[in-house]
Amino acid sequence: MDAPVKPKPVPVVNPWARPFWEGTKQGKLLYQKCKDCGTNVFYPRIACISCFSDNLEWVESSGKGTVYTYTVVKSNSPTAFLPDLPYVIAIVKLEEDGVQMLSNIVGCDPDEVRCDMPVEVTFEKLNDEFVLPKFKPFRS
Repeated sequence: MDAPVKPKPVPVVNPWARPFWEGTKQGKLLYQKCKDCGTNVFYPRIACISCFSDNLEWVESSGKGTVYTYTVVKSNSPTAFLPDLPYVIAIVKLEEDGVQMLSNIVGCDPDEVRCDMPVEVTFEKLNDEFVLPKFKPFRS
């Protein structure tokens, strides 16, 4: 007998990350930029990773990048993700210097994913509260 599928977990949102999640609801991929030293920052933080300034602003990404590395999950997935098998988890290196995101690659066969493959952001509604940024192959 198959185990019942549990609901997918939702992100835990810290106050300093709320603008990121509000952006995804609007179809925008946001990252932080330090107004003092110019360093791009992602994942959301309360201070710059270079100069420790709290003078951070939110900037919209182009949403384009390349696959830096990835893995294909074919089995032993947590129960909530069983219907998604197989799926790709990847680190995507965005066009914006220093910005990398852990996400999923969607919109193609998992066997087609390659390092350095061009991708662009797409948004997937998880529920009324969360829209997840994922990436699909970029075909110009």
